Amino acid sequence: MFAGRKDRVFFVLSGFFLTNALVAEMIGGKLIQIPALDWLGHSFGPWPLSIGILPWPIVFLTTDLINEYYGYRGVRKITMLTAGFILYTFLLLFLGGLVPAVGFSPVQDSDYATVFLQSQWIIAGSLVAFLVAQFLDVLVFLRVRRLTGKRLIWLRATGSTLVSQLIDTFIVQGIGFYLPGKITRAEYFEIAWNSYGTKLVIALAITPLIYLGHWLIDRYLAGEAQDQAPKSNP
Repeated sequence: MFAGRKDRVFFVLSGFFLTNALVAEMIGGKLIQIPALDWLGHSFGPWPLSIGILPWPIVFLTTDLINEYYGYRGVRKITMLTAGFILYTFLLLFLGGLVPAVGFSPVQDSDYATVFLQSQWIIAGSLVAFLVAQFLDVLVFLRVRRLTGKRLIWLRATGSTLVSQLIDTFIVQGIGFYLPGKITRAEYFEIAWNSYGTKLVIALAITPLIYLGHWLIDRYLAGEAQDQAPKSNP
């Protein structure tokens, strides 16, 4: 089914990337509140945040790994494919909303609309932010890799995420919530900066997982080279 181990790795990474990006888009309309934190005598928070941030660490991780092993073409391929599936999913959800629920349905039309039928602004903001952030991520990643070579994995992985997610966060909050008048300007900047700060912490926290992913993939791909090596006769 697959030509080799590298194809299998791409298939698995792409599956995690697509699933988490799609789920993040579907649940992103729910806002939560992070409780206040006390650190070094200073109080931070509480602050509002989209629950859509929950799956994004896996998107960060798989983006960096795909970028590392498959380059710009690999990230572009899975990004465009994921954007297409996101549009297709929203189309199915929209069509599902056109069919009225039966009276005894545990999920009524109002419930369905509240959860799944987000406004066109949110959909547009999410897709624009997703595409811009992904392609910015890969450009920064490759630029840092050209400057540092194979060293400093954490720098290119974390640096590309921090730059791309700054743009992503402000685009999605701006188009999805601020422009249609769902939140005030003050709320827009508060949610955007808080979301970005949380993503920054997440990007730093998953750095060990990036090294673990590199180690696992390198070991797995090395096994293919050993399998293909000619066997000497006893």
